Amino acid sequence: MCGIVGLFLKTPIYHEELGRLTAVMLHEMRERGPDSAGFAVYDQGDSERTRITVLVTDDSINRRQTADELEAELGAEVTLREIHDHAVFETTGDGRAARQWLIDNVTGIDVLSYGQQIELYKSVGDPDLVASRYDLASRRGTHAMAHTRMATESAVTTNGSHPFVTGADTCLVHNGSLSNHNQLRERLAQRGESFQTENDSEVAAGYLAWKLRTGDTIDGALTSALTDLDGFYTFAIGVKNGFAILRDPIACKPAVVAETDDWVAMSSEFRAIAQLPDVSHAEIFEPEPSRVYSWSLAS
Repeated sequence: MCGIVGLFLKTPIYHEELGRLTAVMLHEMRERGPDSAGFAVYDQGDSERTRITVLVTDDSINRRQTADELEAELGAEVTLREIHDHAVFETTGDGRAARQWLIDNVTGIDVLSYGQQIELYKSVGDPDLVASRYDLASRRGTHAMAHTRMATESAVTTNGSHPFVTGADTCLVHNGSLSNHNQLRERLAQRGESFQTENDSEVAAGYLAWKLRTGDTIDGALTSALTDLDGFYTFAIGVKNGFAILRDPIACKPAVVAETDDWVAMSSEFRAIAQLPDVSHAEIFEPEPSRVYSWSLAS
């Protein structure tokens, strides 16, 4: 099962409503994934600062102390925001180095995302409650993705839920299953990628992060994924200035896209998209197998 939603705003008209509209879409996917959910929001943040969103799995962790230690490690200011069991560290220092230091040195947290624009929140439980707990409806920005999970082959855990981010501002949600993820994980680890779960979707996220880090475009990375990733999948991907969709050559997992002059939306079922403004004027289509679809923000 599992449910995907993605919303990319081509014009500023709905920037203030991004979170509310994403929450409405997420609500419609509750039945496809009732055990856990997560969302990522891109808000065109400060180009001089990186945010690292973490899940605190150990209540004894002193978050302020962790921020101070990270600041000393980076040699750059680190500020802290706390949102229930999540925390956001913000710094002018090296975001990738900050992510790796936290993974390597702080037991009791999972690093969920890092980048100049992205924040990511996820938890077990009803998707509506997850959206409410982390205040999705109030968030503004340019694009967002969310996922509802039905864990048919693994434990119901927060860090096993989607979305996944291993590279700066590069986010992936996935409906399906990869067959070569263990082998691919080893190859990517040798190339400097770090993983925190056994989830195959995190490997797919790491693959895209690696391709982009080595200079590829998102279209090029997804074209290569058709050769390098075995299995069946529908991917929705967010990057700093864009949004993309890819289905495997068989395309057995559902997906529908709608596009107007102001937005592009994607979901596992049309009922999520049907709630959006001006949907009666949208071009509606099913993404073709093995075809990369991408949209970018105007310069």
